[in-house]
Amino acid sequence: MHLPASYEYPNAPYFAEYLKFEAEENLFEVLKNQSTEILGIFEKLQKGQAEFAYEAGKWSLKGLLGHMVDSERIFSYRVLSISRGEKTALPGFDENEYQAASEYETQDAADIISQYKATREATTLLLHSFSTKHWNQMGQANGKSISARALAWMIAGHEKHHLRIIKERYLSQIS
Repeated sequence: MHLPASYEYPNAPYFAEYLKFEAEENLFEVLKNQSTEILGIFEKLQKGQAEFAYEAGKWSLKGLLGHMVDSERIFSYRVLSISRGEKTALPGFDENEYQAASEYETQDAADIISQYKATREATTLLLHSFSTKHWNQMGQANGKSISARALAWMIAGHEKHHLRIIKERYLSQIS
């Protein structure tokens, strides 16, 4: 799946950062490789390390993974809705409010990992079902005009962003 054209997403730094991939990259390979990397990171954590937060007031590693799960679920719903021609504008969400209500910090890391795996599998199966028409559909999400393709790439971009944070801010302090 090729990258979205510039008219498929808002001209804003947030989108530009999350959609920064090489032209030859394949969305499905990116998602698979990211999943492998995330699972590898969590498999190598020692007891108690999933509860580590690099700074007071920041999410723990398992809380961050939960945030990634919630975000992918929301982005996938948006991709599905827009791909099906939804005319209603889809709302935004406040990740901090979702995180506070999630109780990921009190859940077992293995359970959050299971949610991550199931969410990624569901996302991948959904995206594999799309025709060109689905990918090209435009809709409104979080007050912005965006294509299903751009939202799908946003899933990968969001995870890429958090993988960088995990490596720079978490793993650098617990390794």
